Amino acid sequence: MKNKIKYGMIGGGPGAFIGEVHRKAAALDGHLELVAGAFSSSPEMTQKMGEELGLESNRLYDSFEEMAKAEAALPKEQRIDVVTVVTPNHLHFPVCKVFIEQGINVVCDKPMTNTVEEAEELCRLVEKHDIIFALTHNYTGYPMVKEARHLVKSGKLGSLRKIVVEYPQGWLSEPVEEQGNKQAKWRTDPQKAGVSAALADIGTHAENLVEYITGLKIEKLYADTTSFVEGRALEDDANLLVHYEGGVKGILYASQISVGEENPLKIRIYGTEASLEWKQESPNFLSLKYPDRPEEIYKRGNPYLSDAANFGTRVPPGHPEGFIEAFANIYKNVALTIKARKEGNEPGVLAADFPSVLDGLAGVKFIHKAVESGKENRWIDMG
Repeated sequence: MKNKIKYGMIGGGPGAFIGEVHRKAAALDGHLELVAGAFSSSPEMTQKMGEELGLESNRLYDSFEEMAKAEAALPKEQRIDVVTVVTPNHLHFPVCKVFIEQGINVVCDKPMTNTVEEAEELCRLVEKHDIIFALTHNYTGYPMVKEARHLVKSGKLGSLRKIVVEYPQGWLSEPVEEQGNKQAKWRTDPQKAGVSAALADIGTHAENLVEYITGLKIEKLYADTTSFVEGRALEDDANLLVHYEGGVKGILYASQISVGEENPLKIRIYGTEASLEWKQESPNFLSLKYPDRPEEIYKRGNPYLSDAANFGTRVPPGHPEGFIEAFANIYKNVALTIKARKEGNEPGVLAADFPSVLDGLAGVKFIHKAVESGKENRWIDMG
């Protein structure tokens, strides 16, 4: 493909799970090409990763600061168009900040930052420097999530009343951070993960999924948070009552000590006319239920679905699409938006469909308000 969007990566060095996910997703549709990186705090590991990926040695950098400065100094046709940030949470803000200030577009893993103040600062910088900023809430990339959003907007469910969203995992049910698990070690460390573990890691996905599908913002919440594993500084389980706009009530459950669970993110939305249900572990199906007729099952890839759902679909019905493809839909849309900007055009509505810096701010506020509620044992207003 001619005129590929050139991107660089911060983090995602040897053995990093999420960095490899991002690289596969970015490559899937052929819109982007990885040309530069600072993959590790160790220059040796960056060189090793770069060699494995076949990158030129002069585009491998010892630090993200060096990379931002050097790439911005290159001629426009050579430098990166966008940087992907896949570091532990505590580095998201400084990395994003330095690239935004150099006028380079950003794709950042969630949560966007560790503090609300940092998130607000990134919002100001994105507006000031007029760059494209995407947050990889990848579950919004699933075609049937987009279909769910379309059905809610079209009034298929009637007036919304109740939302139940859950994301249980079991991988932190034992103190694996003390047994050499690097992912667990930083995710349970307040110095790197911030004020939260389970809420910051997966609770924010649940929060974002509700807002993406329904458009509803949280007005107030009550959180019951627990660190079940002895000695763990951050919560590994959270149960929330949530009040949304318009009198809609909700339950949000995020847990990493739910033994035997893998990644069964699930959302149920109940309206006055119908309800819907989507499960991440069966992502190609969307269920609609009615009070007076049989349940309907919508299937990915069919022509009866919305334009938004089919825009994020690559293969015919019956061929499963999943996790990598959902990430890829975010990367595809970011690439199409950057291309449109380069050509002096506005991106199409479907191409502009990806989580933004404002979604990042909402997520960080949610995390902090939920942690505050859990500590103080009371309802907290989001305002």
